[in-house]
Amino acid sequence: MLNIDELKFDENGLIPAIVVDSITKKVLTLAYMSRESLKITMEKGLTCFYSRSRKELWLKGETSGNYQHVVSITADCDNDALTVVVEKDGPACHTGSDSCFTKPVYQSEELHEFTVDGLYELLVGRKKDRPEGSYTTYLFDKGIDKILKKVGEECTEVIIGGKAGDKAETIYEIADLAYHVMVLMVEMGISTEEIHRELASRHIIDHKVKQEKMK
Repeated sequence: MLNIDELKFDENGLIPAIVVDSITKKVLTLAYMSRESLKITMEKGLTCFYSRSRKELWLKGETSGNYQHVVSITADCDNDALTVVVEKDGPACHTGSDSCFTKPVYQSEELHEFTVDGLYELLVGRKKDRPEGSYTTYLFDKGIDKILKKVGEECTEVIIGGKAGDKAETIYEIADLAYHVMVLMVEMGISTEEIHRELASRHIIDHKVKQEKMK
């Protein structure tokens, strides 16, 4: 574990801290920490930064209630920048946005970013707007019974592909299953964050079980 004294603070006694959501892995904000604010962060388990404009420490969420609970802090290879992984209680940006990074500057025409959360938001849009000719619209129009039937069918296809040892086919069918499960999630109002949290809680339980077995 790196010691604070090994970190390289700049001429103003500050070090940049990139704050990342532990669930979505989205970059939430870029802030700065002094040696004192970093110590407070580690002691409280809550992000504490140094405001360069106000020239003072500020505990994130102290006035808004949008605290950031620290999961981990990692230094880069030069020890002069940090990533701070957090579980947040609310929006990270003072504007009320989930992240401070919301203004596109460049987008490749050939390369496209894919995220599970992006797909989820697309499906939410499909349910709301119901564009004509969309298969997703068709599923939402048919309702829960049709969606559940498709989830069951895709489960069967995954089993068949896996049993046959066909890796390519199994990948294809798992993708189909994942898509239909997400349609089900949107239909039932289940967020990706709720699934992330459930899986994270099972990881903690599994880790404890492993520890008990090693005793």
